[in-house]
This record gives sequence, C-alpha cells and structure tokens, in this order.
Amino acid sequence: MPLEPKTLGAALLPEGKKELPLHTTLCRREAAAFQRAIAGSGGEDVVVACTQEQRLFTELAEQTPGATSPIRFVNIRETGGWSRDARAAMPKIAALLAAASLPEPEPVPTVSYKSQGRLLIIGPLDAAEHAAALLADSLQVSIFSTGPGERGGAQERRFPVVAGRIESLAGWLGDFKLGWSQGNPIDLDLCTRCNACIAACPEQAIGFDYQIDAARCTSHGDCVKACGVAGAIDLQREPQVHSAEFDLVLDLGSAPQIDWHAPPQGYFHVAGGLAARAGEGLQTVLRLREMVGEFEKPKFFDYKQKLCAHSRNEQVGCNACVEVCSAHAIRSDKERQRIVVNPNLCVGCGACTTVCPTGALAYSYPRAPEQGRKLRTLLSTYAQAGGREPVLLLHGEEGGRALIEQLGRQAQLGKAQGVPAQVMPVGLFHSASTGIDLWLSALAYGATQVAVLFTGEEAPQYRAAIARQMEIAQSLLNGLGYSGTHFVAIDAATPAALDEALAGLRGTRQQLPASPARHAVAAEKRSTLEMTLDHLVESAPALADQAVPAPIALPAGAPLGAIEVDKDKCTLCLACVSACPASALQDNANAPQLRFIEKNCVQCGLCATTCPENAISLVPRFLPAPERAQPVLLNEAKPWSCIRCGKPFGTHKAIEAMLSKLAGHAMFQGEALERLKMCSDCRVIDIYTASNEVKITQL
Repeated sequence: MPLEPKTLGAALLPEGKKELPLHTTLCRREAAAFQRAIAGSGGEDVVVACTQEQRLFTELAEQTPGATSPIRFVNIRETGGWSRDARAAMPKIAALLAAASLPEPEPVPTVSYKSQGRLLIIGPLDAAEHAAALLADSLQVSIFSTGPGERGGAQERRFPVVAGRIESLAGWLGDFKLGWSQGNPIDLDLCTRCNACIAACPEQAIGFDYQIDAARCTSHGDCVKACGVAGAIDLQREPQVHSAEFDLVLDLGSAPQIDWHAPPQGYFHVAGGLAARAGEGLQTVLRLREMVGEFEKPKFFDYKQKLCAHSRNEQVGCNACVEVCSAHAIRSDKERQRIVVNPNLCVGCGACTTVCPTGALAYSYPRAPEQGRKLRTLLSTYAQAGGREPVLLLHGEEGGRALIEQLGRQAQLGKAQGVPAQVMPVGLFHSASTGIDLWLSALAYGATQVAVLFTGEEAPQYRAAIARQMEIAQSLLNGLGYSGTHFVAIDAATPAALDEALAGLRGTRQQLPASPARHAVAAEKRSTLEMTLDHLVESAPALADQAVPAPIALPAGAPLGAIEVDKDKCTLCLACVSACPASALQDNANAPQLRFIEKNCVQCGLCATTCPENAISLVPRFLPAPERAQPVLLNEAKPWSCIRCGKPFGTHKAIEAMLSKLAGHAMFQGEALERLKMCSDCRVIDIYTASNEVKITQL
C-alpha cells in the first residue's frame, strides 16, 4: 500500500513535526513500536490503522507492561489503500485517521432484556420436533403444531405440544405473548399417541398430528370409543381460549406469524424447518442457544413531546415516523397527543429521526453533535492534506462495511477499481439514520456530494424516505443556484455493482459555498438546519443578482414552507393558532389578527386539518430572505362590538356567520338570538336580569 508520511504528517501532526514514522510490517517484526506507543502515550488513545490484525494488537496490548492507552482501530486499506487511486488517497487516509482519533461518543441509555430460555416452536409437528431435539438441552421447549408435516409426530412424546388457531403473537425477547383458540375434539395433553383413533376412523380424518380434520369428520364417534380410558376425544368440546408467555419464538411455517421487515428480537423465522434450510437453520440454532440470560442494547432515540407535530386537539398532523418504522415500534396515542416509541421493538435504523421535521425524535447512537463533529473533522483534515472535491459515502456497519471490504480485496487483485481517492466511507449503525440536517451540514463543511449506500437489506420504506429527503435537499440547493447533483443513493448488492456506482462519482463537478462553514451541528435538528441554511444562503449564486429573493419551491413533504389562507373563508376563529406545535401561527392580543412566522413552520398540516372552514393550504418552499424570520399578517378583521356594553369581541365575519347558521334554530329565537351579539359577561347579566323580571311578574 503506497503511503506518504509527509502528506499524512502535515495533516495529523502538531506544528513543527511534518512527517510520521512509517512502519511497513508493524503487526509482526515491528510490533515493539506499537508496544512502545501504548506504553508511552500516558493513557491517551492510540489509533491503529489496521482492522485485520485487531485481535493480535489487542493481545499485544494485554501483554505489554504499563500499557494504559485505549486503542482505536480504523480501516485505511480496503477503503482507499487498495484502490486504483491509492497513490492519490493520502488526504482521505489522513481524514480517516483524524476521525478515528476523536473522543468516543457519550454513553447512551440502554434497554434491558431478560430471557429464561422458554422457547416456543411453531410449525408442522415433524419439523418442530426435529428442531426441539436440537435445542432442548439448553432451552425449555414447547411446540405449537400447525399440522403433521410429511412424516407426522414421533411416537414418543418428548415435548409439550398444543394446537389450534393462533389468534395473536406479540412481544419481544423475554416477553412474547401467544393467544390461541383450541376447538379440536382431541386434547393433546391427554392424548397418549396410541394411534387407536387413527385406526378406528373410517374417514381417515385423523393424522399423525393427532388432530381431527373437521372437513372430513362425520362425528360417528368410533374414535371416541377407541380412545377409551384416556378420554382425550370429545366431539362436543366447546372452543377454549388460551394464552401463554415465552422468551423466544422459532417459527417454521411457510408464512411468518410476524411478517415485518424488522421482526422483534427473539423471533426467528425459518420457512420449512431447520433441515430444509441447513445453513440458515444452523445459524438460527446457534443464536437461540445464546439467548438465555440478561441482555442490553442501546436506546437509539430521544423523544421530546413538546417538539412533536403528530397531533393536537385530537387531530393528526405529521405521521411520518409511524409510517416509516419497519419494526412497528412507533404508534399514535391521540389521547395523550403524542406518539409512543417502544424501545424494546426499536432496531436502531433511525429512519424515524430522518423523516421527523421538528427534531422531536432524535438519533442518539451517536447523537447529532457527535456525528457532525466527525463529518467536520473528516472534511477539514481532507482539505488540509490537499484533497479536493470530497465525497462522503454513508453506509451501514454490517452489509455496507462488508461490501466495501469485499470491493477493496477485489481491487487489490486487480479485478476492480476500488474506492476512489475522493470518496470517504463513513460508517453508520444504519444507512437511514441521517437526513437533510447532516447532509446539508456536510456540504456546508466542504463535501461536494453525499452518497448513501443501500445493500438490499434495508426496508423499502427506508429507501423511499431517503429518496424523498434527497429530492427536498437537492431542490433547495438548485434553487439557491448550486449546480450539480449533490445527493446520490447507491443501490449495490455486489462488489461489482458498487465499483461501477463509485466509478461514476469520479470527476463529477458540483458547485459549493465559497468557504466552509464554521458552525457545529447542534443537538436540535431545526437549529442545525437553520445555521446551515444561513451559510448556504450567504454564498448562494442565484441570489447574487436578486434584490428581492424569490421563494424556492420545494417538493411536498418538505419540512420548510409557508401557508396560504383563504380570507373569504377564514373567520379568524384562531383554532389554527392553538393547533400549531411550532408557534408558526400566532394571534394578536389587541386585535383580531392571524400572523405567521415562516421560519417556525414545519409543514405538519395540523393547521389545515384543524381549520373548520378549510381555509388553509400548505405551501412547501424556502424563502431565502430575512422576512422568513419575521411575523407576517395573514388575515385580520374588524372586531364585533357588544350591543350591550360596546366591548369588542370576536369578528364581524364570525358573529354574522354564527347568526346566519343559528337564526332558524328553535333555541335561538328572540332574546336568545340577541344574546349572541353580546360579550360573555353581558350574556350572563342579561339572562340573570330576564330571570328576575319573570319572577317579579309571577309575584
């Protein structure tokens, strides 16, 4: 691998030291250099630019006296050193090393699971008993039979077996709940598998799952007589409802009981049985054996209800997170005016945080400021080392990382071009966990493109969500005059497909701001977005010749925009003001007015769904002008004055609309209709006075 110590040193070393010592066989003959580094660094982190020999370096660290330094590992080989562009990849390698030197992200809260090893196996009895035999030595196995299968159950009953119709199956590792109804005449708990009923049945309605096929049975009762003393068969048995709890579920049915793209942890589906799919079956057996005890995973999200635009006043506005979640971890709770995220079901994809317009859902593994610090370090180090036109390749830590490593090996053998010199891979827990706030920040920091890698393991709705976010961000940049394609989604399941897609990124030209941004990514999504937009507007080519900047139209679903109010329909009831979660719509305490601050609007649509007159429509756009942050008057009306005291209340339009609607109602005639023209205080006084006059008249 060609390495240039001067280039790397200029970017990474303190001023005055310009060259790094180069070790060509550090993991073998020069291992002592590594040991000196970890023993002499005073406990500071040491970065090892090799992931292949991670195990060796870890063992060496354990054997080195006085070694107190935490060790970080970073891959600079498959990501750039093994590439057709390897000699030009020094700026990228310097950037990757600098990013690996950053402090570890702050710890996040965890979610706990506790499994006692109670395993439910669902499927044909022969396949289920085969699986149970492989797992019974380490797990407590119960079987839910869905039929005999090809061979039927074994003569010896080794495991508890139930059958019937599954009504519900829900939960997660350590807390699965099964509900089923048992309506078959044969009680499997009492059945001794003597086979007498099978021999006695003239319709052959009983199979080796020891259940009666109701479509073939004529209820002649020969099986009941044959069952004799066991008494397992009752043709008059009423259906019974049962429930049970399990820690793990192995589903061997052809169709899964939980048909989700991201099923809950502890649920495994192997269609047809372990024997039919040997490779997958073996992996499943090994994983199930390990899932006894207590486990933890990160809590991947933070939720702030006060920022949430999901619902107000029993009206639903933004529903993006509920719709995108492939793990069914998010549901609407209208009564509490919020969404509810189940951390036990959450798989950490982060797609909900990507589509959230307000930042009410924020990704925490790692948090946005830590992700932003990494992107900024990568891009600033790359530029300092002399790199040009950097591209960030965001990929998942499992499929994406493995694919990039495969591509590097192919490039080393001369069978592929490899990762281009200007393309910097950035590992994420999941490729869908970032959105326009971080993408646009990356461009503001100096990236020419942001590419997101999909390897086929992602849910379809994630791919669609990322495409929509890219469309929004690209429309915004094009409207500001930044030419080129700044966002790319790469679909690649093989090294060859990835190689071809990355080759297409070489030499592309995109227009960027004149200088990189200096702001840091904030914890609040909207704050980051606003700072980034301010930087992009400052150098926007399209605004240079515009005395009055024109609004930039954005696609539907954009988190930026304005609203239009039909003044002929609007009665200034101000229901929209109380519904707005972002304080974009405001009233005026001194006059009947509706005001709007475009900067605050998240386009959730709650104002439009709340408006009783259907007078509001959304306008997705971006206004690159200071007026965006200032209140704008959308509608106003002449106030109605109380006919009794003269105090203003309501508006002429609202009161007149109310009078016209209620004039024909039996309860609002004569004085009652006149009271509608009074303020609330005068209404009470008038009712009280009229009541006393009636009493005096009666006396």
